[in-house]
Amino acid sequence: MKIQASELILNPNGSVYHLQLLPGQVADTVITVGDSDRVQEITKHFDSIEFTVQNREFKTQTGSYKGKRITVISTGIGTDNIDIVLNELDAVVNIDLKKRDVKKDLTSLDIIRVGTSGSINQEVPLDSFLLSEMAIGFDSLMHFYDSKGVEEREATQKFIEHTGWFSKKSEPYIIKGSPKLIDIFKSEQTKSGITATNIGFYGPQGRVLRLPLQDPTINNKLASFQYKGLNITNMEMETAGIYGLSKLLGHRAVSLNALIANRVTGEFSQNPKKLVASLIEYSLERITNV
Repeated sequence: MKIQASELILNPNGSVYHLQLLPGQVADTVITVGDSDRVQEITKHFDSIEFTVQNREFKTQTGSYKGKRITVISTGIGTDNIDIVLNELDAVVNIDLKKRDVKKDLTSLDIIRVGTSGSINQEVPLDSFLLSEMAIGFDSLMHFYDSKGVEEREATQKFIEHTGWFSKKSEPYIIKGSPKLIDIFKSEQTKSGITATNIGFYGPQGRVLRLPLQDPTINNKLASFQYKGLNITNMEMETAGIYGLSKLLGHRAVSLNALIANRVTGEFSQNPKKLVASLIEYSLERITNV
């Protein structure tokens, strides 16, 4: 069925509205980063770059690394932006933009988030690489979609009971990462855990500046939660949305986190740029095995 112009908005040149991408410009392997400046920090390692396009916080470059075609795109902060990026990436590869209908043969993308995060677990030290085997979202994005088939409902209920979750907050959702990609990116250099995806940076992550929190003990409750041998290890603002939408759309996703802060000890990395650069190099080498 033809998708209406108000639902799939295209620019005059036929590109998708926010990302300004055209069919053929998205590689089967996609790296997402939050900061648009980090796109170039990745693509400077490429052998060649095909093109660059930027609109608002969404910057995209597609090129080649050791013979592997890769797209790198910045998402900005938060799962509201992830909703835009994942849906429009999928539209470029799986919708005939001229006919405005879904293609018969669908493309499955490998989506690798390379970002920063803060540890809330003493066993996951500062300056570590954290691989998110699962993600728990506090943002409600998945509840706007028919997502029952991709959520880990048992884990969610255990979490709600464990934390005494405040009923006025959005119900959490837990999503697994891609087993295939997790196997490729896991190594002795990575820690594993459940990543908490928050709807904000301050209060939602337990930070207190001038405003008191509804639950001052929430970070301790998060850190003490365990499901099938995994603890909630870190906090950021995108992974659960990436995992949820990727699964719903038939893509594979994994999230790699440079832990630049430890919320338990109050420490911040002495050289976060060096840590992120190391994670980028690690990720690119692993991507050649995808």
